[in-house]
Amino acid sequence: MTEQAKPVLKKPPGYRDPAAPVQAPPKPPARKPPQPILPISLRPKKKRRRYCRSICCYICLLIILATVLAAVAACCFYLYYEPRLPVFRLQSLQFPLFNVTSGPDGPEVNSRAVVRIEVKNPNNFLHVNYGRIEADLSAENVDLGTAGVAGFTQGKKNTTVVKLTTEVKGVLIGNEAAAKRLKEGVRSKGVVVGTEVRVGIGMGANGWNTARASVKAVCGGVSLKEVENGAVPKCKILFFDWINLSI
Repeated sequence: MTEQAKPVLKKPPGYRDPAAPVQAPPKPPARKPPQPILPISLRPKKKRRRYCRSICCYICLLIILATVLAAVAACCFYLYYEPRLPVFRLQSLQFPLFNVTSGPDGPEVNSRAVVRIEVKNPNNFLHVNYGRIEADLSAENVDLGTAGVAGFTQGKKNTTVVKLTTEVKGVLIGNEAAAKRLKEGVRSKGVVVGTEVRVGIGMGANGWNTARASVKAVCGGVSLKEVENGAVPKCKILFFDWINLSI
C-alpha cells in the first residue's frame, strides 16, 4: 500500500526564510536642500550687473581722461599766454558840489563827484573785454551816488582812464554829528571816500574770447588830500564777493 504525498503548506504572508541571505535595504535618493525663494526684485541678475559695471568703468575712465586733458590744456594756455588780471587805480576824485543842509527829517547831503579810474591791461598777448563799468562812492557810511559807463575792449599793454560822475540829492545823514564830520572832512579834504567798481571781465586773442566773470574792485583807505598829492589807494579784486585778490 503506497504512502500518500503530503500536501505542501503555503507560507504565510510576510514569511522570511531564515536561511536566506540578508539584503540591505536600498538607500533613499539624496535630496538637495531646498533653495530659498526670493522676490523677483532681489533675485541676482549676473549679466545685467556685469553690463552696468562695465558702463560705469568706461564713464569713470572718460571723466578722468577729460579732466587730465583739461588740466594739460589749462597749463599750456597759462604758460603760453601768461594771463594777468587788469589793475584798477583811483587816479583822482573831486567834488564840484557838496552841501550839507538841514531837512525836515534831519541833515541831508547834496553832492556831485567826478571820479577817474585808471585801468591797466598788463598782458603781453591778451586783450581785455570789459562789460558795463559801475562805481559806487561812500563816506562816513553815507551813500554819495553811483555812476556807470559802457564797456569796451582794451588792447594788450594798454592803460585807459575811465571818467564817472556821481550825483545825489537829499540823502539823509544819520545825525548832526555825522553831518558835521562829513562836511568838515570834505572841506579840509581829510575825509576818506570809499570807491567800489563793479565790472565783468573777459579775455581774448586772435579771434577768440572767454566769457566775462563778474568782479569787484575796491579802492580806499586814503583821504582826498592824499589822492590829490599822488597817493595810489590800495585796491583789491573780489571774485563772487568773497575770493580776494590783492593788487
